[in-house]
Amino acid sequence: MRFIEVFSEAGELRNREWLERAARVHRQLRPHLPADYTSKMSRVLADAHMALAVDGDEVLGLAVYRWHENTYDDVKFYIDDLIIDEAHRSVGVGHALLEYLESVAHGLKASGLVLDSGMHRTRAHKFYFREGFVISSFNFKKTFT
Repeated sequence: MRFIEVFSEAGELRNREWLERAARVHRQLRPHLPADYTSKMSRVLADAHMALAVDGDEVLGLAVYRWHENTYDDVKFYIDDLIIDEAHRSVGVGHALLEYLESVAHGLKASGLVLDSGMHRTRAHKFYFREGFVISSFNFKKTFT
């Protein structure tokens, strides 16, 4: 397994083919993503990053992540999306991808990894607890109609 950063530090698409391969896996978490996945992700990744866990030419999992400085965490390293292809779960891909993200976060002097996970994703929560994550706060959301 190896890791591929899909966009450069400057936000430029490095490899359109890898991004297109990622869409199938990404939609397992976000089925509402538009048909024009490449355009959508180009906008999202203008201020974020995407790492793929790959084996040969197959995407096993992916992470969309970003970081910023704030008053609470200093450098906050936030994982927007972390998804492992259903066919490759529970074989170490998620652990390896988190280790990769930790190495990126350490390089940035981040205080740790942060992510939100939907209340219904109990299988993912068990994984996060095994990986050393704790519930540190509640996330509140107000939706506009």
